[in-house]
Amino acid sequence: MTNAGSGAHARHRLDDVIHAPVRFSIVAALAKVENAEFAAVRDAVELSDSVLSKQASQLEAVGYVTIKKGYVGKRPRTWLSLTAQGRRAFESHLDALRAIAEG
Repeated sequence: MTNAGSGAHARHRLDDVIHAPVRFSIVAALAKVENAEFAAVRDAVELSDSVLSKQASQLEAVGYVTIKKGYVGKRPRTWLSLTAQGRRAFESHLDALRAIAEG
């Protein structure tokens, strides 16, 4: 193997924010839809409210997710969606994973 340490290996293109399993699962769930209600993401990814809230806030802080609060009738609701930057980061991360898997 040449190029050791040269940065050529695909692992150098992995996104550290998305790579964490819980955040990866959240981003993957959001990549399939335009937006999703907090409870739907929580149930799909099998997380507690507090864990999803913390992880979604971390994704929002780097610009990958938007969090919008509103009401349906008189009930408060929270919606999550990937930003364009988040979608690009997710696709790039998937490309890097594929490159690693395919050698």
